[in-house]
Amino acid sequence: MKGLICGRRGFALVLTLVVTALMVAVAVELVHQVYVDTSLTRAFRDGQQASILAESGIEGGIKLVQTALAIHPNYTSLTDWNQPIKLEDEIGSIEIAVTEESGKINLNDVITADGNFEQTRLAQLKRLGKRLQVPEDNWGALADWIDTNGETRAGGAEDTYYLTQKPPYRAANQPLTTFTELSLVKGFLPQYLIALRPFVTVYGLKGAISKININTAPKEVIVALDDSIDDSVASKVDEQRRLKPFENIGDVNSRVSGSGALMGKQAYLGFAGTIFRIISVARVKETARTVEAVVDVGSNKILSWQEY
Repeated sequence: MKGLICGRRGFALVLTLVVTALMVAVAVELVHQVYVDTSLTRAFRDGQQASILAESGIEGGIKLVQTALAIHPNYTSLTDWNQPIKLEDEIGSIEIAVTEESGKINLNDVITADGNFEQTRLAQLKRLGKRLQVPEDNWGALADWIDTNGETRAGGAEDTYYLTQKPPYRAANQPLTTFTELSLVKGFLPQYLIALRPFVTVYGLKGAISKININTAPKEVIVALDDSIDDSVASKVDEQRRLKPFENIGDVNSRVSGSGALMGKQAYLGFAGTIFRIISVARVKETARTVEAVVDVGSNKILSWQEY
C-alpha cells in the first residue's frame, strides 16, 4: 500500500527493526535472567530463553501494529497481517503472526444488556452458522449461557441441564471470556468450534455492540451481515479494500455495486480496528515456546495472555 508500509517487504522491514531491537535487549537480559546452575538441564535453559524470546515477539508485534495504525488508522493489508514473519539471530528464532479480532462477529453480542436477543446480531450469527452447518438452536443455548436469568430458551439450556453433565457445572451467566469456553455450551461440538473459530470473537467494547471492521472481515462474515449480501458482493468488497481501505459507509456504496443494504447496518460496521491477536513462536535449539496474546492496542491493554 503506497504511502503506508509498502507491501510485505516494508512490513517485514518494520517488524525486523522493532523485534531486532527487542532481541538485542533480550540478549543482555538473558545473561541475568537465564543463568542456571550446572545441575539444571540444558533443555530447561533453552526453554527459559525461548519463553523470553516469545514474550519479546509479542512486544514487537504490538509495536508493529501501533506503528502501522499511527500512519494510517484504516490500515488493512490482509496479506501482511496474515503472513507470519520469521526472524533469526544467534539466540534463536521468532515467528510472529498478527490477526485482527475486530473483523469478526462478537459472540457476546447475541443478547442485549437486559438479556433479550440482539436481533440483528442473532440474524448474522444464524446466517454464518447456516453456512458453516452450525445448528440454529445453538444460538439459544449461547444466549442462555450468557444471560443472568434461569429461563430456558427454545433449544437452550440452563443449570438444570449443565448439572446433569459429567462432571456437573453451571451456566456462566456472564459473557464468554475465551473462545474455548464455547465448548462448554450445549450443542457446540468440536467440529462447530473448528468451523467458527476464524470468524467469531469474544472481544469487543463492553456495554456496546461491537462494530465489525469491514476492512479486515473475512468474506464469510461480510456475507453474514445481511440477507442481500452474497458471495459476489463480498468478493467486490474484498477487491476494493485491498486497493484502498474503506473510510466510511458512503465509500463502500460508491465503490461496490450491490452493497446498498449495508447502509442499514451502519451501527454494526467499523472501518478501523484496535483489537489484535498476536502469536509469537520462539525456538531455541530443539525447544519451542508459544505466547498468544489478544491486545487492545488503542488502550495498550492485554485482554488475554497464554503461554504454551
